[in-house]
Amino acid sequence: MAKQIQAIRGMNDILPSQSPIWQKVEAVIRSSVSAYGYSEIRTPIVESTDLFKRSIGEVTDIVEKEMYTFADRNDDSLTLRPEGTASTVRAGNEHGLLYNQEQRLWYTGPMFRHERPQKGRYRQFYQFGVEVYGIASAQIDAEVLMLSARLWDELGINDHVELELNTLGDPAERAAYRDALIAFLEQHTDVLDEESKRRMYTNPLRVLDTKVPEIQAVLVDAPELMDYLGDESKTHFSTLCELLDAVGIQYKINPRLVRGLDYYNRTVFEWVTTSLGSQGTVLAGGRYDGLVGQLGGKETPAVGFAMGLERIVLLLEALNLNDDVASAVDVYVTAMGDQCIVEAIKIAQELRQALPSLKVMSHCGGGNFKKQMKRADKSGAKFALIIGENELANNQVAIKPLRNNNEQLLVARETLATNIAELI
Repeated sequence: MAKQIQAIRGMNDILPSQSPIWQKVEAVIRSSVSAYGYSEIRTPIVESTDLFKRSIGEVTDIVEKEMYTFADRNDDSLTLRPEGTASTVRAGNEHGLLYNQEQRLWYTGPMFRHERPQKGRYRQFYQFGVEVYGIASAQIDAEVLMLSARLWDELGINDHVELELNTLGDPAERAAYRDALIAFLEQHTDVLDEESKRRMYTNPLRVLDTKVPEIQAVLVDAPELMDYLGDESKTHFSTLCELLDAVGIQYKINPRLVRGLDYYNRTVFEWVTTSLGSQGTVLAGGRYDGLVGQLGGKETPAVGFAMGLERIVLLLEALNLNDDVASAVDVYVTAMGDQCIVEAIKIAQELRQALPSLKVMSHCGGGNFKKQMKRADKSGAKFALIIGENELANNQVAIKPLRNNNEQLLVARETLATNIAELI
């Protein structure tokens, strides 16, 4: 017997029993972006490695440790995309979508990072994101946060997530702060771990994001980035806060929030939850005004966010908010006897044509009444339609409820679609 092949570690199957909750999340995403007038963009999962080195930053965990990179037959270095923003900017530059224009875009699809697999964090994971280009004002920062808040309302989890905000200022302001932070860290090298020592000169703001308690205790006395901001950056941030206050979105200012990618400036944010155990991020983003120019386009302001779908699915399951997920089947059609098979198939097809949104499954393969009813119940259908010899002779169909104790109905075949529509 041949050896059974299994999925690659960290590449997770989504099984038929799990897909309905994914479809629920995806439906909420589509309705939310549609309500805000965003347009979908789809980019390849494979890009030039240089795209991510130039956008994410070479001194980041993603580029240094996590990317799936390989040489193709032409010896070009290619990478499975680890995130969606760089690809969206590349596509916008390449197809002339960005310069002197406003674009509100969204995407969803698989991303790839070679991390240690754990629950809700896989090496192939699914991400949803929005990207807005050509608008520099804080109003658009507020809009993308309002859009994200709508997701939580639609999914019923707004009481289980909290918004954290910070500002990183402009590059010159951040450079001045970077020097001050390095000077501070140099005074505490005895406390820093090897990772923080390595980052101290290459990407010191990432030290602020450490999870090591001893280093966190030292960072309480670190200089504050807010003290290095100019009037324009401060005004942008205060305007954003005022707009969020105006629409009733609560937030917490977290001066240690820096995000893990090099391209962010000014606004950064994370929606976090403690309902999955330790605090975890479920959606994150910010402003990246320099990225379009960094990747070869004309300077264009930009802001957006990304959300991992696995985390959202886990959160819904943890909160028992997946009970309302629709079944894959509404009606299961049975045929009791060989003479009834053709008519049962015809009835199922007539129902699909009369009620296009109705989910109809036909029993295939024969079997006695008990077997067919068992299959009908297992399908998750609300009703079984029974076509036996008596029903066939009288041009009738029996409707048997499967999810309650209501009485079985016997209806005329010509009114079946109307009867089912009333019951569903």
